[in-house]
Amino acid sequence: MRHIPNIITLIRVILAPVIAVMIAMMAAEQAMLILCLYLVAAISDWLDGYLAREMQVISSMGRMLDPIADKLLIAGCLLGLAATRGTDMLFILPALAILFREILVSGLREYLADTKITVHVTTLAKWKTAIQMTAIGCLISYPAALVPDWVELAGLGILWLAAILTIITGWQYFHAAREYL
Repeated sequence: MRHIPNIITLIRVILAPVIAVMIAMMAAEQAMLILCLYLVAAISDWLDGYLAREMQVISSMGRMLDPIADKLLIAGCLLGLAATRGTDMLFILPALAILFREILVSGLREYLADTKITVHVTTLAKWKTAIQMTAIGCLISYPAALVPDWVELAGLGILWLAAILTIITGWQYFHAAREYL
């Protein structure tokens, strides 16, 4: 029972590459399945943390695995979407900002691990992840003609907002760790 939150996180880790490949190879008849799998994975991000707190089973494994699962899901989906969008710079620029920040912050965390310094996840970073997932959900649903054209524009706008928050939170992490760099 106490492992349920970590099992949910592991399911997200497993779903991330599956969803990414399905997005990259998107066929109209698979669109609803892809969107449903993505929504399950996105909701699991909230659910695993909620259950861990409610069941009072917060673990080192969960603290380590949850952000990795988030990054795998977001990066995989962005790469899958990039495969379907070609050279759409309105998509590519914020997607690159998000991917670069995630890699840099992961590197910072790895570097700080040797110093025994922990960079805690901020509330703004949690919102950033939720906004990234919302943008990706909009962009996944559009190519399959599940939604009207304005949803794609909303998805791109939300992705740009996510990129801005991503840059801000990345700067916050590096600023907080500046004395250790």
